[in-house]
Amino acid sequence: MLSLKFRSTACRPGFALLCWILALATPATVLAHCDGLDGPVVQAARKALESGNVNHALIWVQSTDEAEVRKAFERAFAARKLGPDARDIADLYFFETAVRVHRAGEGAPYTGLKPAGRDLGPAIPAADKAIEGGSEKPVLVLIERAVHEGLEHRFHEVQAKKGHRADDLAAGREYVKAYVEWIHYVERLYQAAAGPAQAHSHEEASRTSAHVH
Repeated sequence: MLSLKFRSTACRPGFALLCWILALATPATVLAHCDGLDGPVVQAARKALESGNVNHALIWVQSTDEAEVRKAFERAFAARKLGPDARDIADLYFFETAVRVHRAGEGAPYTGLKPAGRDLGPAIPAADKAIEGGSEKPVLVLIERAVHEGLEHRFHEVQAKKGHRADDLAAGREYVKAYVEWIHYVERLYQAAAGPAQAHSHEEASRTSAHVH
């Protein structure tokens, strides 16, 4: 039986790529955080309004969409001077515009701003904290553990069921089910490593998921 033994890999650069795979391995469940009020696009839009420099927001949109975002910024920046209520409305208008245009550039639909503090799972917050802290090691450990558990569980399921009797159809189908899950999981890991990162688009995620199935 193949032994899937993993050691701590913070000091093994060669394992770094595999550690990043899991974040891309299940596109159907990937959560976007760019549409949150505490997400990076809104943070950049807020900084643009507070500093008066629209470039903080423009880096989050395609160059072909700059004009729309600039126009929204100018309107919002002017409206903010009319009072507290106008400021809140203007800010929200610019946040929504920046997020909508950003998501359109990624091929994703805009479904409104999401509240701050959503549960995005462990990976996205860890990835953001790694950038802030200047070290990817906590993310490597997190994803290595998930890859290890995912591979080991599926592998042992196949191994445990492959010795079924030829005339035991129920057991045989249980083996096939475990086999298919193992093959698809490994294939998703490989495709994630060999291909580009997934876009936000649910349509693209669905197409990718259908391809590997």
